[in-house]
Amino acid sequence: VQLQASGGGLVQAGDSLRLSCAASGLTFSSYAMGWFRQAPGKDRNIVGAIKWSGGSTYYADSAKGRFSISRDNAKNTVYLQMHSLKPEDTAVYYCAASNKWTVSGSQDRTHYDYWGQGTQVTVSS
Repeated sequence: VQLQASGGGLVQAGDSLRLSCAASGLTFSSYAMGWFRQAPGKDRNIVGAIKWSGGSTYYADSAKGRFSISRDNAKNTVYLQMHSLKPEDTAVYYCAASNKWTVSGSQDRTHYDYWGQGTQVTVSS
């Protein structure tokens, strides 16, 4: 199984960015997908997650209203659209796959079976 995250970069505060995560080696439509982020010296925390069908999502409070998760099961890809970026959004962003779904479980790192390598997002003020 491979999860390849891409789309990170250096942007200014207020800009938008879309991250992608391409999956291979698994039945993508059977997996819930999550986006996590980890800033230097901090824990890896949930940003948001989406159920295998896309019919249910979860967002961390920090992401609500600014970020949106979507998926294209035909392309085996999950997206994280980020708007109104802030310096505090600076982190390495990771995608992850889980064959389970509950709203509470989707927030838990141990809920996920596979992880991508991460993509750096840096937001300058």
